[in-house]
Order: sequence, then C-alpha cells, then structure tokens
Amino acid sequence: MVSSKIGPRGSCIDGLRQSGALKLLFPKRHDTVEAILINTAGGITGGDRFDVAATAGPGSKLVLSTQASERAYGAQKSQTGRIHTTLNADENSTLFWLPQETILYQEAALHRRLEINLAETAQFLMVEPILFGRKAMGEDVTTLSFRDEVDIRCCGKSIYRDGVLLEGNVAQQLDRPAIANGARAMASIMWKAPQAQGKLNDVRHILGETGGASLLNADLMVMRLLAPDGFELRRSLLPVLDLLTENTLPQTWRL
Repeated sequence: MVSSKIGPRGSCIDGLRQSGALKLLFPKRHDTVEAILINTAGGITGGDRFDVAATAGPGSKLVLSTQASERAYGAQKSQTGRIHTTLNADENSTLFWLPQETILYQEAALHRRLEINLAETAQFLMVEPILFGRKAMGEDVTTLSFRDEVDIRCCGKSIYRDGVLLEGNVAQQLDRPAIANGARAMASIMWKAPQAQGKLNDVRHILGETGGASLLNADLMVMRLLAPDGFELRRSLLPVLDLLTENTLPQTWRL
C-alpha cells in the first residue's frame, strides 16, 4: 500500500506498507511520487494472491508503474492466480496507473480485479496492456483462463465498467473478427481529464486503423488498441501515453 500527499516541496510519500513478493521502489522525480512495483517472485501462477492499494491524497500526484512486464505462467487445474488492485484519487489529485504488459503463457489461469474511486476534480490515467505469448519468441498460446474486471467510480457513482473473460481455446477465440481478428496483443486505456475532448482527434490519429477512442463525456475518454504482437502494440501505445502524460511516462517503459 502506498499513499501520497502534498509537502513543502510538492508531492511526497504519505504512507507505505509492503510485504511478501511485491515490493515498491521510488525513483526521484520532481513534484511527483513515482512508485515502481516489482514482483520478486518473477511472475504469477495458480494459487498466488497479490493485493495492491494506492491513494493520491488531495492535490498530490502519484504515478504507479512496473519494473518490467508481469508474467502469468501455466497453472495446475483448479488453481488460479489472483490480483486485486484498489486505487483512490482525492480532490484535485492526479493518479496514473501505468503497468507494463501482462504476458499470458500457455495454460495460465489469472483473475484480476481493478477498483478505482475518483473524486470529482481528480485526474486519472489507466493503461492495461495484455500479450498472449510473445510472437518473437515463438510462443503460441492456445489454452488458458483469463478473467479481467475493471470498475471505476466517481463520487460513488459508476462511470466505467469493463470485463474480459477468455477460457479454453483462446487462440480460436482471438482469431474471430468480432473479438481480436487474429491479434495477440491488446491494450485498454481510460483517461479522465478536463482536456480529454480536445485530445480526441490526436489520439485517434495515433491509434490508426486497429485502435479506437471514444468520449463517454467531455472529460472521459476510453481507448482500445489491437496489434499482432507486443512490438507493434508499443509502436502506437507509447506515443499515446506520451501524449496523455505530457512526455512524463516512467523511464521503466523504455528500458
């Protein structure tokens, strides 16, 4: 768990608690608390449980990312790895949830839940990239179980809910035109900021033909992106994130 607050020199750490295999590092960054999550276990498999909680206090800025891609490995039958993340952004705060790709391997079983609570004047950016194996490494993922849930609330009112459920022969499902049309990499992005409406055309131009962006209201933009592999996904994803973060994307994304 980590929280931020405003101090004499800008945003600073307000609270920190960590245990188990999940650790946090804090690169020095002017006027922003940047927290890098590191899974010292090297990945997730069936039976693993991870809980993440973070709060951007009033007026502060908190950015969370990961040291590298997370890996969900093959699991024994009836065993599922679980990740539960709870994020809070208080009045006039800025919270960025920017994990790098989660790579799903053959026979992986992963259930993730992301719950976000936003104040009316909070700004928020979320990205969730997923890779079904790594094409460059010859990894052909056919069978796995992946359940993903996202619930975002503002002032207690639901403003965005999303869910993905892929089980069994995932390769066959991803090949369907209405699902992924053969793509093996995808990303969901959600951005809440006063300038969202003004950036819509720029975002659509960057995403190209295999991505899309829509406004749910004037300050809430939702984006989707598909790509054949992780390399192609990043070719569009990084420019979008650079635009939305005003070129302050954590350096771990470029290592």
